[in-house]
Amino acid sequence: MLRVQQHVLTSVRATLTARGFLELAVPLVGPVTDPGVRGAKQADVDYYGATYKIMTSAILYKQAALLASDKIFSIAPNLRLEPPETAATGRHLVEFHQIDVEIADADRAEAMELAQSLVREAVTVVMREASAELELLGRDTGAFAELLAQPFGHMSHAEAVAGLQKLGVAQNATAEIAWEGERVLSGKATRPFFITGYPKGSRGFYDRESRSEPGVLRNFDLIASEGYGELASGAEREYEAGRIITRMRETGENPAKYGWYLDLVRESIRPSAGFGIGLERLVRYITGAAEVWQVCAFPKLPGQVA
Repeated sequence: MLRVQQHVLTSVRATLTARGFLELAVPLVGPVTDPGVRGAKQADVDYYGATYKIMTSAILYKQAALLASDKIFSIAPNLRLEPPETAATGRHLVEFHQIDVEIADADRAEAMELAQSLVREAVTVVMREASAELELLGRDTGAFAELLAQPFGHMSHAEAVAGLQKLGVAQNATAEIAWEGERVLSGKATRPFFITGYPKGSRGFYDRESRSEPGVLRNFDLIASEGYGELASGAEREYEAGRIITRMRETGENPAKYGWYLDLVRESIRPSAGFGIGLERLVRYITGAAEVWQVCAFPKLPGQVA
């Protein structure tokens, strides 16, 4: 598993570097972090008498880093105190690593194309360089035939909801696609696919709301085939101070705690689009592991203390 992971990391860095990306060392703690979704909680640390947050993602820092380079990426640990019941999904860890990418002046289509390229190239490299490991793990590489031969699939959030309801799977039309719904859609797919245009109330303040379709976000999830579920989430970013503050309040966030970020937004933040790919989830998909903890050397599962 670790040898496959090494090939994935090498492939990601090579692909992004060849496209002119700068690798960024993002912070582990800070005054604020991504507020998160789906019931995950943040972890606090006493930082010389101040309460700092352990990073749940690098979204805010990626936007700030675009003042230094038009294209940046990071591969860094994140920590989310997921609800204990998520341990049963087979794809949640408390501590995980994320491949984070951000592109200045880009739109959703550009971010989706890059996410597709990273996954496709990683699969290609692993099949070429780690065929013995895949054979040892019993992975059927024939499952990647469509991934390598065709563009990834695409459906809107509304189409995903309608499809699930037709299958008798309960799904709220104004919410995230539930884990069971993702599993069902993923299990019916023969190659990865994108779900786009989640409703505004389902995501954080940083995902940009469509100007032509109010209430719909310019975002996406990348879902693996074979039942493995979500690999990545991404979006175009909000970058106007007034809209960001309004979105913060709509999502129950207090703008006052985002002081440094809002100062940056008012001064010089750039329009951008980006995404994060879960490293362990991607390795799980490529290796065919039953559970995400199996691809991690030192796994921490939700609700379990050891």
